[in-house]
Order: sequence, then C-alpha cells, then structure tokens
Amino acid sequence: MRKVIKLDGDICANCAAKIEDKIGKLDGVNSVSVNALTYKFTLDASDDKFEDALKRSIKIFDDIEPDCEVLA
Repeated sequence: MRKVIKLDGDICANCAAKIEDKIGKLDGVNSVSVNALTYKFTLDASDDKFEDALKRSIKIFDDIEPDCEVLA
C-alpha cells in the first residue's frame, strides 16, 4: 500500500533526511519520501504492516521534528 500524507508545521531538509533514513529501516517499509518543500510524506509498505509502519513513522516524526505534524 502506498499513501501520500500531508505535513503541517516546519521541517528542514536535514531532519527530513534523518526521518527518511529511520522510517526506511522499519519492518515492511518498501520506500519512503519526506518532502520538506511540499510538506508531503509518502509511505509505501506491505499491506499487512502498513498501519504499524505508519504509527511508528509518526513517532519518528515526533522524536526528530516535534514542530511538524503528520496529518494522517
């Protein structure tokens, strides 16, 4: 499953890269993209693990860039 999710708040390119790296290592994640210019987060994960990957991704966003909210 692939989903594009809007982001709200500030995020810098460096933090976006850190977030991509951590999310990309999660179990079941096929690909991830965090665009700091368009405020979009794209998550592609296997169907059976998508919800867990999304939940963990939101936690990673909160840990690295608490000023940026994932509008999932």
